[in-house]
Amino acid sequence: MKKAIAAICVIGALAGCGAREFSAPRNLDNACDLADERPAYMRAMRRAEREWGVPVHVQMATFHQESRFVGDARPPHVYALEVIPMGRMSSAFGYSQALDGTWQEYLRDTRNRRARRDDIRDATDFMGWYMNLSRERNGIALEDARNQYLAYHEGHAGYRRQSYRAKPWLMRVADRVAQRAAIYEAQLANCR
Repeated sequence: MKKAIAAICVIGALAGCGAREFSAPRNLDNACDLADERPAYMRAMRRAEREWGVPVHVQMATFHQESRFVGDARPPHVYALEVIPMGRMSSAFGYSQALDGTWQEYLRDTRNRRARRDDIRDATDFMGWYMNLSRERNGIALEDARNQYLAYHEGHAGYRRQSYRAKPWLMRVADRVAQRAAIYEAQLANCR
């Protein structure tokens, strides 16, 4: 009986080691609470800031908009005649909601073949890489959360064509991302 209990405990411990935290943090409105609850997220974002120069508050605001910090987030399904499932709206997946093609480009450019979209370290590195390209290709300052988000959503060529101007809803979303980034920045300045 003792051996069976010990075996169950070992199996439970090993199973817990491989588990990933995909649920959203409890308080998405407070950067300090988020950092306290998920210190690995903060370490990953700080590492991406050192590597790519993208401020933590810009990353946080973008992650909030894209996935609400849910690691296995996907866009909703599309239905024909409101009942026949036709697949998802896009191939976006993970914390950063990276599309398949863009993720493949990231893997090639960084030679990080083991990267996963549902790993916060890889997702922050991807976001830093992408936003750094937005700076290089479109001249968007890394601190400019609004325009970085527009380029993130529309792609570099779409941003250059200003395709977002035909999407008033997206302009409002980008404004909210910028507001959230400013709030996160102020909160992070006062965290202990």
